[in-house]
Amino acid sequence: MRIAAVVSRGADTPLSVERVVLDDPRPDEILVRIVAAGVCHTDIVTRHYFPDGVPVVLGHEGAGIVAAVGSDVTSVGVGDKIILSYRSCGSCDPCAQGHPAYCARFAEMNVSGGRGDGTTPLHGADGSPIAGGFFGQSSFAGYALTTEANTVRVPADTDLAVTASFGCGMQTGAGVVANVLRPGPSDSLVVFGTGAVGMAAIMAARALGVETIVGVDLSEQRLALARELGATHVVSGIADTLIEDLRAATGGGATHALDTTGNAGVIRTATEALGPLGQLVLVGTGGAEFAVDSTAFIGAGKTVRGSIEGDADPHRFIPQLLRWHDEGLFPVERLVRTYHFDAVEDAIADSVAGTTIKPVLVFSETEGE
Repeated sequence: MRIAAVVSRGADTPLSVERVVLDDPRPDEILVRIVAAGVCHTDIVTRHYFPDGVPVVLGHEGAGIVAAVGSDVTSVGVGDKIILSYRSCGSCDPCAQGHPAYCARFAEMNVSGGRGDGTTPLHGADGSPIAGGFFGQSSFAGYALTTEANTVRVPADTDLAVTASFGCGMQTGAGVVANVLRPGPSDSLVVFGTGAVGMAAIMAARALGVETIVGVDLSEQRLALARELGATHVVSGIADTLIEDLRAATGGGATHALDTTGNAGVIRTATEALGPLGQLVLVGTGGAEFAVDSTAFIGAGKTVRGSIEGDADPHRFIPQLLRWHDEGLFPVERLVRTYHFDAVEDAIADSVAGTTIKPVLVFSETEGE
């Protein structure tokens, strides 16, 4: 079928809304009419990784309505509301052990520019290939082909524009807290960077009853919002007394910390802000290299590790996020601003500038066809 899609041809080339051709669903695929798609930092940085001139349809926080299913699909049906997430194989050791975010085939299934088998579901009007299947979806389009592994059925009354980002950004921030760090009520959590992922971590910590939650950022406006969403303390990242302020807020050093920035200097600060046996999780991308004092780490028993997608199984964790949202504990709507899909450049610019925490593209029922 011919659909409208946002096509990228390189980081320095403006995005364009084009008519492209989407394959019919295979027996194991699901055709989804996209209602909304969050704009994530990963979408923005991925434009730099594809060679200039190579067309690709990005988008990996899609949400929509099932339009058709292949003959092998049993978990969803036509008309179901769904939220999309990352794809996993379901059969490798990490998947079998309950950690699909570390799937052995993650790269080929999510960022290879195709389905993972060497084919792409998207083509130009002339039949030329367009890289698709991004995170098993390529949801910057009116329709997307997905699989059961990355398609989560949600209640019929779910507001898809509000919850689209549950498939990645919100899942990452909240999942790190709930699945990786797992702070208890008497623990302390410091979140470095209060963008979408950081705010999700703060809201999750509040939902879990953590008594001390500290947000760190350069933006006073974001810090004010972080306090409204659950932070018990906020600290400016440019304060000369940053380490001292963090230690004071956490009673001598944080038990848990999360870095969302990927900045080497911030990561070093985060390690210094940890107390004895403190744990730091890194989710910010960018390849930052940082040095630590190994003696101080050994003597204090500190831990640093990475995480992707909050170590979450979307089929289990997205329903948890929806429950928290229904209970008023995860008010993601405070972060969301919607944009018509042909204003994607504005959405990205506002995200980079920090004026919008979570941009979400929206598609009407017919204009994506």
